[in-house]
Amino acid sequence: IAHHLGLDPLVVRQRNFYGAAEPIAAVAAVPPATDFTTAHARRRLTHYFMEVEDCIAANLVDELVRTSDYARRRAEIRAWNAANPIVKRGIALTPVKFGISFTKTFLNQAGALVHVYSDGSIALNHGGTEMGQGLYVKVAQVVAETFQVDLARVKITATTTGKVPNTSPTAASSGADMNGMAAKNAAETIKARFVAFLSGKWNVAPETVVFRAGRVSSAAHAISFDDLAREAWMHRVSMSSTGFYATPKIHWDRAAARGRPFFYFAYGAAVSEVAIDTLTGENRLLRTDILHDVGRSLNPAIDIGQVEGGFVQGMGWLTTEELVWDDKGALRTHAPATYKIPTSGDVPADFHVALYDKSSNREDTIFRSKAVGEPPLMLAASVFSALSDAVASVGDYRVFSHLDAPATPERVLMAVARMRKASA
Repeated sequence: IAHHLGLDPLVVRQRNFYGAAEPIAAVAAVPPATDFTTAHARRRLTHYFMEVEDCIAANLVDELVRTSDYARRRAEIRAWNAANPIVKRGIALTPVKFGISFTKTFLNQAGALVHVYSDGSIALNHGGTEMGQGLYVKVAQVVAETFQVDLARVKITATTTGKVPNTSPTAASSGADMNGMAAKNAAETIKARFVAFLSGKWNVAPETVVFRAGRVSSAAHAISFDDLAREAWMHRVSMSSTGFYATPKIHWDRAAARGRPFFYFAYGAAVSEVAIDTLTGENRLLRTDILHDVGRSLNPAIDIGQVEGGFVQGMGWLTTEELVWDDKGALRTHAPATYKIPTSGDVPADFHVALYDKSSNREDTIFRSKAVGEPPLMLAASVFSALSDAVASVGDYRVFSHLDAPATPERVLMAVARMRKASA
C-alpha cells in the first residue's frame, strides 16, 4: 500500500493504529456481519472482536521516531543510495502489538508455595520453569517486595509437582505474570497473619502495621522481620501458605473465533538500518533502536536482556534460518551444520534498547508489569522491512521488492535481479 501511494510505510502503519474512541457497547451482541460498520468499531476492535483498550502504540512510536532520528537517517539513506550503485542501504520502523495469555483458557492458572521459617528465611516454590529467562529472580523479588525484606533471604527450590501440582507450561510469555501473582497471594496470606498477630500484641489497628526495609512497625512499636518470625512461631502462628492465581476477564470461542483471548497487550517498536551488496546479496544489520513496553518493569536488567535476545532470535528467523526439505519430505536443515542461527557477529554493533517508561499496565497484573518473553521477537520485522527497502532502492523505489523470508543472501540477490529486470 505504501509503495503504491508513494508513502513511507511508517505513515501507513501509523494511520492504522488502534485509536482512542468511545467504548463499544455490547460488542458480543452485534451480529458478525455488522461488527465493523462503525468508525469506532474499526478503530477499537480486533479481527477476533476483542476491544483494544490499552493501545499506546502511537505515543511509543512517536518517541522512537524522535530518539532514533528516523526522519533524518531515512533522508540520508535515500541520498546514499542515489550516489552508490553497488552497496545499498535501507531503513524501516515496525511496531508490535502482542496479546498476552494462553488462548486455551484453562492454562491460565498458576500455584505457589511459600514458607517463612523461624529464623526469618523464606522458601519459595512455584509452577514456573526457569530456562535462563530470569523467572526465578523475578518471582523471588515479588515475595521479597511483599514482605519488604532483602532478596537474598528468599530461597527458591526447583519446580516440582510434588509441591505445586497441575502446573501450566512456562510459555505464552506468562511465567512471571501468573507465578508472580500466585507467589504474591501466598505471601500476602502469611503477611496478613503477621499483621493480625502484631495488632493483638501491640493493641493497635491492623491498618497501622507497616512492613518496610526488614522491619515491621506501628507508631511506638517496631520489630525486625527476623524477630517477628521467631515470635510468630513461638505464638503458634502459621507461617506457610499456598497461593493460586487464575487470569481474569479472558474467554475464547475457538469455533467462532470470537472472544477476549488476551488479558492485555504489550507494545514495542524497532528501527533497523541495513546494508546490502547488490553483486552478492550479502547483507548486514548496521544499527537497531528499540523502544519496548513492559509496563512497570519487575527487573529492568532482565527485561532489557529479554528484549535483546528476543530481537536477535527474530532476526535469525527472518534472515538466516532457512528450512529445506528434500523430495521425500525429510527436513535437511536439521542441525547446526545446515541450519544457520544468528551469532554474536550478527548483532548490530550500534544497538540501542530502552524500556518505555511512560506506561503502566491498566490491568491488575503483578505490580502493573507486562510480559516480555515473546513480544520482542516480532520487532525483528524491522530488519526484514529494511532489507526490502534496500532492495527497492535498486529500482529507484519505483517497483515493489517482493523480497521473500528468510532474507538469505541468495534471496536478496534474487530479489535484486528481479528488481533490475522490472526496472529495465
